[in-house]
Amino acid sequence: MSFLSRVMVLKSKAHFSASTMAGADHAAFEGARKKRASQAKSRVGLLIFGFVCFYGVIGGRLVQYGLTQQETVSSIAPADRLMASRPDLLDRNGEVLATDIRTVSLFAEPHRIVDVDEAIEKLRTVLPDLDTRGTYQKLTNNSRFQWLRRQLTPKQQSQILALGIPGIGFRPEKRRFYPGGPTAAHVVGHVNIDNRGVAGMERYLDSQGLADLTALGMTSDQPLEPVKLSIDLRVQAIVREVVVNAIQKFQAIGAGAVVINVHTGEILAMASLPDYDPNNPAEGAKEGWLNRMSNGTFEMGSTFKSFTIAMGLDEGGISLGSTFDARFPIRIGGFTIKDFHGKGRILSVPEIFQYSSNIGTAKIADTVGTEGHKEFLTRLGLLSRMQTELPEVAMPTQPRQWKKINSITISFGHGVSTTPLQTAIAGAALVNGGKLIEPTFLPRTVEQADLVAKQVIKPTTSRDMRFLFEWNGVNGSGRNARVEGFNVGGKTGTADKVVNGRYVHDKNFNAFLSAFPMDKPEYVVLSFIDEPKTDKGNGAALAGTSAAPMVHDIITRSAAILGVKPKFGKDGSALLVSY
Repeated sequence: MSFLSRVMVLKSKAHFSASTMAGADHAAFEGARKKRASQAKSRVGLLIFGFVCFYGVIGGRLVQYGLTQQETVSSIAPADRLMASRPDLLDRNGEVLATDIRTVSLFAEPHRIVDVDEAIEKLRTVLPDLDTRGTYQKLTNNSRFQWLRRQLTPKQQSQILALGIPGIGFRPEKRRFYPGGPTAAHVVGHVNIDNRGVAGMERYLDSQGLADLTALGMTSDQPLEPVKLSIDLRVQAIVREVVVNAIQKFQAIGAGAVVINVHTGEILAMASLPDYDPNNPAEGAKEGWLNRMSNGTFEMGSTFKSFTIAMGLDEGGISLGSTFDARFPIRIGGFTIKDFHGKGRILSVPEIFQYSSNIGTAKIADTVGTEGHKEFLTRLGLLSRMQTELPEVAMPTQPRQWKKINSITISFGHGVSTTPLQTAIAGAALVNGGKLIEPTFLPRTVEQADLVAKQVIKPTTSRDMRFLFEWNGVNGSGRNARVEGFNVGGKTGTADKVVNGRYVHDKNFNAFLSAFPMDKPEYVVLSFIDEPKTDKGNGAALAGTSAAPMVHDIITRSAAILGVKPKFGKDGSALLVSY
């Protein structure tokens, strides 16, 4: 092969080799490029997938929030408990004394408030009395829930909604409403802002398990079975009006009255003034919350002579025909016991009762003795805490050690302090045949009462006491309580009050313990006036001219409502009781 041919062959091989190498480099380049493109697509796909997952989670949570009701964290009470019902309270005839009404309360979620100052400024346009400083502290703390105003009116709710404040909301609640206002305040009681009973029969309901059921979430917003009380709203309104008038007439610091069924112990009406409106109990917190009838203790004065004479008749071996020398004062332990208006002669038992003789009463107590005296008053429930549904019941006070001087003064109502209500209950035992029946604010039949009654005096003693009550009503200090046709009888009590350990003569506690009709008693009525102004010439100095007329007015207006029929003779005059 020639030289040129070899050169051509070599060139040809070199060209082929170069071409082959170039092709290989190009293929490698193309493969790398495709690989990088594939990797880029994978990265973009992963990035898109990540974004889809991220926003998918956010969207899912938003849907979840939109479809489910978010529970607001409350340190006060869950929503179901705020809407938990309380049973209606009714009087014995079905009239509503207390019921639930729906309302709303304003709350804030501080972490959602955008501008605290602006929010407060807007709220004050609807709630001008809003506490600015306190609200600012609530809206700037780290909590997630704060009450701003409980129990709004529908108009206030509408106006606040129109403000469009973010982070402000409303929660449904139930509010207790008392249609009669203060008419039966101390009996019905009231609830707090969370609808929990704090006084009266409202508190009694909670003590019977309602509060525990509410705390466990076992109550609902469905109405509960109403609870009927023994109160007759018609008589209650009369009694309270009479007490209000007495407060105004005698310018007293307090007054009260109660009507009790002597055979069942049911309280038909009970009023104590000052009182308050349960719809706004805070306004009466200073004076009105004290129930003087059951939670105030007083020396009941000469009304206690009823129990002393009953004790003498029952245990001392005396009779209505017995007599006692009341001519001379009794001197004992440095004290002198004398009569306010002494007759200066020997008195029979009815005269001792009629003239309210301290000397005669003390001598009757002496026929029983100190220990027997203490035991008798304990038996009548006058020295122990009274048992009833009402939570506000005070414990009586008595001497730590009973001596003869204590027995003498206690015989006419000085030295022992009891509540007016338990005095009335003991008085019912004197006229109902001798049975002590614990008072109740719930309906009770005679048969049910007999199961809890205790025979504390003989029926014959009760008969004699009915005679004495009638005797004093006709001839003595009870004349101003007489209502024609109803044979009202009773005993007055005018007691000097103790101030700084000493009796003062210008501060009286006047009471009248009565029953009617005395031939067959059905009701006891007790009234009292606390510190009437005795310098006004209005008869406030004596119970016979202040407390007794209250009983007259109550019986005159309520006897027909209570179903008691008057008794008149053929000539139209009232019949007197014969024993």
